[in-house]
Amino acid sequence: MKESTGSSISFLAIASLVLVLFSTVSIVSPMAEAATKLQEAQEKEEAAVNIVYVAKPEGEEPEAFHIRTLAAVLGSEEAAKDSLIYHYKHAASGFSAKLTRSQVEELSKQPGVLRVVPSKTVSLHGSRVSAVTNLGM
Repeated sequence: MKESTGSSISFLAIASLVLVLFSTVSIVSPMAEAATKLQEAQEKEEAAVNIVYVAKPEGEEPEAFHIRTLAAVLGSEEAAKDSLIYHYKHAASGFSAKLTRSQVEELSKQPGVLRVVPSKTVSLHGSRVSAVTNLGM
């Protein structure tokens, strides 16, 4: 009779363990799936160069402040350094970096960030430039 009780307990223990594992998988699986979808959406979102204007940091090197501010959004200093393109320290206080739209939105909320604007490249061409600069002669 004791063998029967022992095997019943083992069977119940195994059945309980299977039930717990199944419950855990059914809870964790949707969470992992949602995290994967979020990561895929962020990867699909294309990064573009943006100029980030910040308040001049007090008592801290501008480059260190720029990296720290960007790392708060990108998750690490390594990612921040990879994203950074240029530090502005003289005429303006800020930096340029490759950012996705969602990263721009998050960065705009960071302390010390004044404004984030897309970088635009413009070119001057035409006869008016040549006439003013005497380059057309």
